[in-house]
Amino acid sequence: MSDSAPPIELPPCELSRLEEISELIASCLSSPLRKEKLAAAIENENYIRKLLNLFHMCEDLENAEGLHYLYEVFKNIFLLNKNALFEVMFGDDTIFDVVGCLEYDPSLPAPKRHRQYLRTCSKFKEVIPMSNPELLAKIHQTYRVQYIQDVVLPTPSVFEDNMLSTLSSFIFFNKVEIVNLIQEDEKFLSDLFSQLTDESTPDSKRRDLVLFLKEYCNFSQNLQPQGKETFYKTLSSLGILPALEITLSSEDIPTKTASIDILTYIVEFSPSVVREYTLQQTSSTDEELILLNVIIEQMICDTDPELGRAVQLMGILRILIDPENMLASINKTEKTDFLNYFYKHSIHLLIAPLLANTVDSQPAKDDYQTVQLLGLILELLSFCVEHHTYNIKNCILSKDLLRRILVLMRSSHTFLVLCALRFMRKIIALKDEFYNRYIVKGNLFSPVVDAFLRNNGRYNLLDSAILEMFEYIKLDIKTLCSHVVES
Repeated sequence: MSDSAPPIELPPCELSRLEEISELIASCLSSPLRKEKLAAAIENENYIRKLLNLFHMCEDLENAEGLHYLYEVFKNIFLLNKNALFEVMFGDDTIFDVVGCLEYDPSLPAPKRHRQYLRTCSKFKEVIPMSNPELLAKIHQTYRVQYIQDVVLPTPSVFEDNMLSTLSSFIFFNKVEIVNLIQEDEKFLSDLFSQLTDESTPDSKRRDLVLFLKEYCNFSQNLQPQGKETFYKTLSSLGILPALEITLSSEDIPTKTASIDILTYIVEFSPSVVREYTLQQTSSTDEELILLNVIIEQMICDTDPELGRAVQLMGILRILIDPENMLASINKTEKTDFLNYFYKHSIHLLIAPLLANTVDSQPAKDDYQTVQLLGLILELLSFCVEHHTYNIKNCILSKDLLRRILVLMRSSHTFLVLCALRFMRKIIALKDEFYNRYIVKGNLFSPVVDAFLRNNGRYNLLDSAILEMFEYIKLDIKTLCSHVVES
């Protein structure tokens, strides 16, 4: 079909022609040019509104056959992938009718109830009154269109997947516009943050505010890097980090979880913002209220049996203390200052559960949740050994930390035994004579050998890990090799 091919003629929009209309639209989907011409015809003839009038007639007459044809018609109009058609379908006065057409899937025994759900269960909660009607309309539209994409439309096949790219773009640009419109409304954001930090705000209201803020940050993921930078600077200047110090410690789980998500967005985009804020707190804040320590405290106190929140908080901490993302910082002393700060004000909180559990030669508590938490702490400490040579060395030697960690070799949970062994292996890999002398003087191979003997020759992961460590020492570290042989 050439470019000069005649435009597509649509049948009159009548109940008796619905089968013909459905077949015509379906037949055009395989040809890009026919799709273009069909979309142009639908737009020029205001055909969507005419089809929606037929939908009202079919519902009033309970005409099941007509409703099934309309389902196919609208499903295929989505696959035309045309923004101009989406603009019509997603208007305030049309979107519920479009959703209605998509309730009548002929392959299902009964119609879905999508309109009922959107009207009753999926209402946008206006946590702070919005003065801009355009913004409010855009938010309502975006939630409804997202619902159409995620729930109402059938899951696209491999071949149809990119046919809905314009629908994804429609949602994407809506979200960008929402972020920008909110950012321009200074009163809205300042009201939000003042209520968030006000002690008299009820818990339920604070939860709604935090959930809104989380969704707002989620929408910001669609911004370009420069736009994101402006976005996070705006939130920073309004006091998002002091607000998170309060909400992270909330007893309300949805509030706490959403706060962790918000902090994750911030730290993943710009850990320096959080480091800078933390360093400013040095003299003016009680130690337990420092953001860094609130993060550690919440990680240690996670009540979730699977420690889902603790794992996420550990990920945040890891980014914050990672020297790799400090190197290109404008503030040349950020790395030294922040790591000194962490080891002076925060490391003691992180290792407290570990020290409390290893007072004797046997772990004090060996239940699943304690063991999971200690595993997380050891993972973070192993990261520190690898990346913070000087600061962590002082901590390990002054607190006899390796000896305490090796008590965990007596845990009944093999994965924790392996975590303790991995920590020691990281230290040995540094080939640092201070560490080597510390290991020799404290006879710190003894708990490892005991664990090996208790394992009783089974060829499992623990045996392999212990043997690999001794092989490494034999090949490369004379001080330790001599000690092992003598012992």
